[in-house]
Amino acid sequence: MDWQFYFTIGVMIAMTLSLVREWLDTASAVFGAMLLLLSVGIITPDQAFDGFSNQGMLAVGFLYIIAFAVQSTGYLDSVGRFLLGEKRDVGYKKRLIRFLYPVSFASGFMNNTPIVSMFIPMIKSWCRRMNLSPSKFLMLLSYATILGGTCTLIGSSTNLVVHGYLIDHGYEGFTFFEMGIIGYPIMIVGVLILVFGISHLLPDRKDVMVELDETTRDFVAALKVTDKYRYIGATVENAGLRHLQGLFLFQIERDGERITPVKPDEHILEGDRLFFTGVPSTIVELQKENGLEIINDPDIDLKNYDSNKSKIFEVVVSNGSRLIGKKVKNSNFREMFDAVIIAIHRHGERVESKVGDIRLAAGDTLLVLAPNNFLDKWYNSREFLLVSQSKDVPSRPLWQKIFIISVLGAMILLVTTGIYPMIVGSSLAAAVLMVSRSVTMQDAFKAINWKVLLIIASAFGISEALVNVGISSILAEQIVSLGLTMGEWGVIFLLAGMTLVYSEMVTNSAAAAIIIPLIVVIAEQTGISVHALALSVVFGATISFATPISYQTNTMVQGPGNYKFTDYLKAGIPLDIIMLFSVSTLIYFLIL
Repeated sequence: MDWQFYFTIGVMIAMTLSLVREWLDTASAVFGAMLLLLSVGIITPDQAFDGFSNQGMLAVGFLYIIAFAVQSTGYLDSVGRFLLGEKRDVGYKKRLIRFLYPVSFASGFMNNTPIVSMFIPMIKSWCRRMNLSPSKFLMLLSYATILGGTCTLIGSSTNLVVHGYLIDHGYEGFTFFEMGIIGYPIMIVGVLILVFGISHLLPDRKDVMVELDETTRDFVAALKVTDKYRYIGATVENAGLRHLQGLFLFQIERDGERITPVKPDEHILEGDRLFFTGVPSTIVELQKENGLEIINDPDIDLKNYDSNKSKIFEVVVSNGSRLIGKKVKNSNFREMFDAVIIAIHRHGERVESKVGDIRLAAGDTLLVLAPNNFLDKWYNSREFLLVSQSKDVPSRPLWQKIFIISVLGAMILLVTTGIYPMIVGSSLAAAVLMVSRSVTMQDAFKAINWKVLLIIASAFGISEALVNVGISSILAEQIVSLGLTMGEWGVIFLLAGMTLVYSEMVTNSAAAAIIIPLIVVIAEQTGISVHALALSVVFGATISFATPISYQTNTMVQGPGNYKFTDYLKAGIPLDIIMLFSVSTLIYFLIL
């Protein structure tokens, strides 16, 4: 053992400590460790940067673009609301069963990381609507998508990382559903454990940011009830309009009469005009409900407009604006600015009158739907003191929604039938979406999580260093030596367990990329198939639930769920142990 051996160990310890103690973010720590190993010659430039051309890593990038397009259709948002339900008398566990199984299944076909990013805002807004705590749902969302992501090749970046390694080193990669032999049983049982066990360990914390937002922004919006509204004839309480966080139904206008205050047992009828006051995010979300139509401009459909061409903006009326003193309905706002007013905020007072009858005054803030160039066009105008983009509401026309879903389905079909490998199928699908303008070049760059790709690519360079200095061989020998005392099951268990423990400290994809070279040595010494060992690494890296840094989806829900580090330990450690024994046993009996 020479200095390079000990230097590499030192770099690995320093990288791990910096991640555990949060001295550096994951991307900086992993990339920095790789650069250190390169700088002293432990790895060559080719070895250091070979991971940046890894097929699995590139496929992950293309899948981010595809997932962004699917998110923009709004279908998952609608499905999520339907599965969770709007009735308040539905039990917590029943909601979880209805929601987590379909989400787990879907995460196998869309990659779990983008799926969580889609559902976080939906769950938070639904919880505001139902007056429930997001912390009782978001961690379970992350865990369920992790479980579902083990079922197909594209379900997780970890799957694609190991798949890419196998191909790059001359082995046959995974088929699309190969890991589902283990993944589906794990997912089915795992969700039951989440619902009937782990859910009891989650905290019940309020959304502090929503409470602050409610006290600072107070817009007024008016919506008309059409025959498409699903709650016609229902009471305000049963329609879910009574306990909206960040939104208050203060008046109903019916046949020229005003009903105020609005009582919980008041029935909603077709043709009613509903007047709300609240925060921009909840107002925009409410206006996407089928059957609720903007009174000021019924031609505007927030459910099907193209968010590639239009955005939601906030504008503040200036002292010299031509709008001052004019009623909204007589202001010709759409003709003047090519925009439509969605809601109005007047600082210091609640405007409790018809939106169309409000006389605009200096300082009024208008929530408007306008073309993307609205900010550039009116930013320096004398009409407005301030123009800024508000809540981004992804949306697409119906034909484009169908087209995007069709592209996703075609990609899955081409990959599962073996017509194209994963890298070709995902890149073609992303290209079709961009050429068709379903995703703009700007949106494509925003959709890709470049930090995740940097972590994966850099981790491959680190794994080469472990091989070069002999650390991989030593670790493999120890796994074989200790594991064979329990038979081949013991080898699988120790390999998956080592990957799991390291994944909890350095993220799943990095752990998989660093540990994966061990499978070749272990296969040579034990005769266990490379694919069985590769699956041990995949599942060991994936079933990591005990820390917020172990899996990207765990990190994503930490802030929105207001979770502490100890919340992950309480819920994740029992799940880690159960899943580790289950995965090892299933691989032993079903794969070997």
